[in-house]
Amino acid sequence: MGASLPPKEANLFKLIVKSYETKQYKKGLKAADQILKKFPEHGETLSMKGLTLNCMDRKAEAYDLVRLGLKNDLKSHVCWHVYGLLYRSDREYREAIKCYRNALKIDPDNIEILRDLSLLQAQMRDLKGFVETRQQLLTLKSNHRMNWIGFSVAHHLNSNPSKAVEILEAYEGTLEDDYPPESERCEHGEMLLYKISLLDECGFLERALDELHKKERKIVDKLSYKEQEVTLLVKLGRLEEGEKLYKMLLAINPDNYRYYEGLQVCVGLFSKNSEYSPEEIERLDELYKSLGQQNGWSSTVKRIPLDFLQGDKFREAADNYVRPLLTKGVPSLFSDLSPLYDQPGKADILEQLILSLEHSIRSSCQYPGSTEKEPPSTLMWILFLLAQHYDRRGQYDISLSKIDEAIKHTPTVIDLYSVKSRILKHAGDAAASAALADEARCMDLADRYINSDCVKRMLQADQVALAEKTAVLFTKDGDQHNNLHDMQCMWYELASGESYFRQGDLGRALKNFLAVEKHYADITEDQFDFHSYCLRKMTLRAYVDMLRFQDRLHSEPYFKKAAIGAIRCYIKLYDSPPKSSTGEDDGMSNLLPSQKKKMRQKQRKAEARAKKEADVKNEETNNSGVSKSGKRHVKPVDTDPHGEKLVQVKEPLLEATKYLKLLQKHSPDSLDTHVLSFEVNMRKQKILLAFQAVKQLLRLDAEHPDSHRCLIKFFCKVDSMPAPTTDGEKLVCSVLDAERPLISQVHKRSLREANEVFLEKHKDSLMHRAAVAEMQNLLEPQRKYEAIKLIEESTNNMVPRNGALGPIKEWKLNECIAIHKLLETVFIDHAAASRWKTRCSEFFPYSTYFEGSLSSAIGNSVNNQICKDAERVGANSISDNNGKLDGFKELTI
Repeated sequence: MGASLPPKEANLFKLIVKSYETKQYKKGLKAADQILKKFPEHGETLSMKGLTLNCMDRKAEAYDLVRLGLKNDLKSHVCWHVYGLLYRSDREYREAIKCYRNALKIDPDNIEILRDLSLLQAQMRDLKGFVETRQQLLTLKSNHRMNWIGFSVAHHLNSNPSKAVEILEAYEGTLEDDYPPESERCEHGEMLLYKISLLDECGFLERALDELHKKERKIVDKLSYKEQEVTLLVKLGRLEEGEKLYKMLLAINPDNYRYYEGLQVCVGLFSKNSEYSPEEIERLDELYKSLGQQNGWSSTVKRIPLDFLQGDKFREAADNYVRPLLTKGVPSLFSDLSPLYDQPGKADILEQLILSLEHSIRSSCQYPGSTEKEPPSTLMWILFLLAQHYDRRGQYDISLSKIDEAIKHTPTVIDLYSVKSRILKHAGDAAASAALADEARCMDLADRYINSDCVKRMLQADQVALAEKTAVLFTKDGDQHNNLHDMQCMWYELASGESYFRQGDLGRALKNFLAVEKHYADITEDQFDFHSYCLRKMTLRAYVDMLRFQDRLHSEPYFKKAAIGAIRCYIKLYDSPPKSSTGEDDGMSNLLPSQKKKMRQKQRKAEARAKKEADVKNEETNNSGVSKSGKRHVKPVDTDPHGEKLVQVKEPLLEATKYLKLLQKHSPDSLDTHVLSFEVNMRKQKILLAFQAVKQLLRLDAEHPDSHRCLIKFFCKVDSMPAPTTDGEKLVCSVLDAERPLISQVHKRSLREANEVFLEKHKDSLMHRAAVAEMQNLLEPQRKYEAIKLIEESTNNMVPRNGALGPIKEWKLNECIAIHKLLETVFIDHAAASRWKTRCSEFFPYSTYFEGSLSSAIGNSVNNQICKDAERVGANSISDNNGKLDGFKELTI
């Protein structure tokens, strides 16, 4: 570096490099300017000056200088390396890799460039190249531990764990007998555990167990040692030894579910689907009773038997489990029991049990069969549990009566108001739900969770402005909405996006959905720093797990929701383009050419003026935020806060396809993925891709209403297509002709017959009848009123139950809302929609959508009064000034 310079300037060049590494950017710039005064075309100095400016957030100047430096000295590995670093800082990893490879052509043995290249290859999952680069690094510097470990990890990631083991063994062969020293025992122990996990992955189980026992003294993490040992013993079939070891682990941590599962495997009593014979249940009961005697204080050993016990034994175990928790007052008890509701009959047993406890406490203040008096709060917690139980079963009247009684009993317990808010939300009154949640929030202004719960309820009620004011109470001062974005508060952005979508504000909806996608991109980028850190600190097992997690990152539920929301927005934009652009064009078309010219000039001047003002403002902000090192603390300015530019996209379906591909790759087993794929590709006239989506839907669930809907729509479209003329059209038709007989639903049947067969199969299901009616209207528009009648003749049957207090109806609120929208938008029959609304208001009296008699939409209802009270309280607790709490000023303890 700087070899072509005289000694004085060469020393200055070294100072530039040192200043860059120590982040003393002003000092580095000064040294670069001194060299460039004498040698204005020195390529390496120009490049280093550009790299320094890049760190000071002057990117445009940085790129110009680096490109000029490279132009002046194309054969300098420094210039190519710096160019790569510049691209890397902007996350242009592929371009950075090209630059590094050009640098290595000039200086093939440069360790720094090779190391940087290997990090980028790991980031981009160029595993073959990663192995080659790591091998080259090891060849050049074989006395460095990190190079051995990096080469081993590279082979492991490249699906060659046996080679990774060989490399680690070769590395161990270079170590002395008394290695490691005391300061490196943890790192060496981690390396040994990683090696044993590799042997396990290769299937060398005996060898892995021998190695584990041999190196026990050198492994510091004894818990991981025991866990690895018991895993190997179980895989080798040495179940008696595994059983003893699992009991030892349970003595250490009796609340670890994995240990109980492993113990069940060892004693031959484990079933993946949790189905056991009566003899197995008996043995499991005895096992957990013996474990309960050893670990009596553990709640887990009492909770697990509830999953497999049946009948009277289940009731007895549940009774013993819930009594102390009700006495103690554990708000999360229902969440703990809720998985049992998916098992037939257990919800009814729980209901009878809790009702018997309630009756006994009311009559004698004692549990049945007990002589001890219970505290008064026990009745309140029983009512609290019953309210959640009836809410889960859809019996909202009883649920609300129980929670109201609990509130009357003890009006100061915040959890009661939160649960009542949740019940009202499930019942369909989002406004009253938000009001109750706000009341709960006002009872403890310092609780972030209750505040967040309140914000979520407000967003569900489409009170976005109020939700934002409430959310920013727990953010920093300044631009508070951006703080929520900086904190990657994805639940807020998703709920906000869904609310805007319901209100028809597609710009703001897209803004929120794409913000979530940006967070996932940032999470992907965040792994970059760990590629070198984990190899240096030897956290190898965690590192490999992290990389595998990153590979399936886009299958996470939040990303899936955001992608689905964005795709729906783009579909809506395609179906109904925004009026602003077309409206302007219509207005311009009525003007004379000279008037058009003047208007365009005015628009250009206004845009230039706005841009200049923004630049001046940014410059002032930047100058005020310059640190001593010269780095600017620039806060990015959001030029499109309301998403207005996002809705002006020219090709909405092209944007939708980007997110659709990610869903198809990472969520291939989701019905939503393929329904959206069908909708997008039908609009793009991509017939074969739409057919592929239909086949995937039939594979996942052929009896689902959406699968049937897409199937009929597709073949209706195909049947109405004109005769093929081009070779491409003929090819598409030949493929469809060959595939159609393979689909049983439409093989040797007309679409009308297929629709009727589907109705016969699912005539008792509301949503299936709605799908059939919609398709009948599509196939035979003249029979529209018959199709509507098909929906209206649906009956809301009772769900089978044992011992429930009140009726449990089959219809779900969200399904009935979907059908009402179907009648209004697809059938375009407002009279039928009105009849449906009136009918549903009887089934869902708390629903504001259907204006039920007990909902807050009715002026004299109880819930309407709750909303009015909450508005009064909310106005006093949230001020408009930066979202500060006035209530804190008068707060006394």
